[in-house]
Amino acid sequence: MVKRIIIIPIILLCITFFITGFDLTKKENTQFDFIAESKEVYNFYVPLEDEVEFDTSENQSLISLDRSYIGFKEAVGFKESGGKYKVVNRFGYLGKYQFSQNTLKMLGFKNIDNFLNDTHQQELAFQTYVSYNKWVLRKEIERYVGQEINGVEITESGIVAAAHLAGPGNVRKFLKSKGNHDSQDANGASVKYYMEMFSDYDISGIKAAKRF
Repeated sequence: MVKRIIIIPIILLCITFFITGFDLTKKENTQFDFIAESKEVYNFYVPLEDEVEFDTSENQSLISLDRSYIGFKEAVGFKESGGKYKVVNRFGYLGKYQFSQNTLKMLGFKNIDNFLNDTHQQELAFQTYVSYNKWVLRKEIERYVGQEINGVEITESGIVAAAHLAGPGNVRKFLKSKGNHDSQDANGASVKYYMEMFSDYDISGIKAAKRF
């Protein structure tokens, strides 16, 4: 009789655990505070993996979010690495946004030994690069946004995304050549492709700044 009294509550506990799907490993939502050169603080919400919806239609699979900076960075991250922080590709590019070590050092990130495990550092590196590319290409953004080049409407977010892919110099060449100079990465993604894929996001909240 004593054994039955002990066993029955254990069985009931197991059934309750199975039905409710209680998850001891669930993480809380996180926020990262990013500080622009103006010393203003931007609080950007970073969604957890199970809060993100994916559009897997036809040739592209991008995160389905709004057209804000959050949507922009998550879409770029998904295109670059599937949104995974610990990815290293065959060319040695690191993390969710696929940075080279040289680019990270140029941006002032000297201690990158733990870069793949430091999600905050990766998010900050991306925003820093967005801010830097907006500063480097500020004249091109002012001149070309709103124009159509080689069948693509030029937007600020398209320019910045293309600069993330190919560097600001190749974006400048694309714009000045009216699309005739279209650089590609090793996977065949071109400046034009990024210009079109990441057009029309609102990234105005990130200030243009040279940080080094």
